[in-house]
Amino acid sequence: MPDKRPRGYQPRWRPRPRTVELLVAVDRVLERYSAQLPLTIRQVWYSLISDGVLLKEERTYKRLVEVLGMARRSGRIPWEALRDDTEITAVPVAYDSPADFHQTLLQAAHGFRLDRQAGQEVRLEVWSETAGMVNQLVTVADLYGVPVYSGSGFNGLPAKRGAALRAGTDPHRAVRIFVISDWDQSGVHLFSALAEDVAAFAAVDAPGADVAFERLAVTEQQIADHHLPTAPPKVTDRRSFPGRSTTQAEALPPDILADVLRSAIEAHRDPDIEAALLQREAEQRREILQHLRDLDGPAGERGAHS
Repeated sequence: MPDKRPRGYQPRWRPRPRTVELLVAVDRVLERYSAQLPLTIRQVWYSLISDGVLLKEERTYKRLVEVLGMARRSGRIPWEALRDDTEITAVPVAYDSPADFHQTLLQAAHGFRLDRQAGQEVRLEVWSETAGMVNQLVTVADLYGVPVYSGSGFNGLPAKRGAALRAGTDPHRAVRIFVISDWDQSGVHLFSALAEDVAAFAAVDAPGADVAFERLAVTEQQIADHHLPTAPPKVTDRRSFPGRSTTQAEALPPDILADVLRSAIEAHRDPDIEAALLQREAEQRREILQHLRDLDGPAGERGAHS
C-alpha cells in the first residue's frame, strides 16, 4: 500500500501476495452474491469472516476498506459492485430536444405500473437501519410495490411521522412495517423507538389505524441458524438488551436476507388479487404505448416532409 494517500485512478497498483489472496476471496464473495449486488463493505467483511478469511476485528475491517479502495481505483474490482451511500445528488432534469423528450415518454410508458399493493388486505413497508442495504432490499420489494426506507437512526422524526400519515391515507387497511436492524442495544432501541413513535403519531394523525412493526432481521434465531459472528454487548451502553451477544444486520448473508424478505412479503399477499392487477397493468401499459405511437406517427411524417 502506498505511503502517500492515493488520489484518482491507480492503474499501476501491484498488490502484495497477501493482498492478492484477500482479493481472490473477495471475488468469491461478489460472485456468490452476484444477484444481490451492490454489497456494502461490511457485508463483504462479514462474508470473509464466515469464510474463515478474516478475523472479526476492527483492524481487519479497516484493512479491507483500504484494499477495496485501491482495488476499485486500479480497476481490479468494478465500482458498481460495492455501495457506499456517502453521496447525495440533485440533478436537474433536461432534454436535448423534443424528440429526446418523446423518447423519454416512451421509456417511461414501458415502465408504467399500477400500485401493486392495491387491493391487498395489508399494506407493507420495509425499514432498514443501514442505508447501504436499501438498494438490495429494493431488488426484492420493488416487484411487489413495497417501499423501502432507511431508518435514519434515532433522529428520523419526519420519517416516523410520515409513516403515521401514510397509515392515515387508508385507515381501514392494516399496515405492517418490516424492520431490518442490528441485534444490539442500539438496534433494539431503534426498533422500539420506531414502533412507539409511529404509534403515537398515528393516534393523532390516523386514529384507528392498525400499524404494527415486525423485526425481520437480524434475530437471535437467525444468528443461531446461520452461525453469524457475534460480539459482546457494549459495556458503555446502559440501555436494556435481552441478548447476551450482538450481531450487525449486515452479517446475515445477502441471499438469505433476500429470501427472508420475499417470504415475509408473500405471506401477506393474495396471489389472485395480484394476478388480476398485473393483467390490468399490462393492458393499460399497451394502451399508453399505442397512444404515444399514434402521436409519434403524424409528427414523424411532418418532420420528414418539412
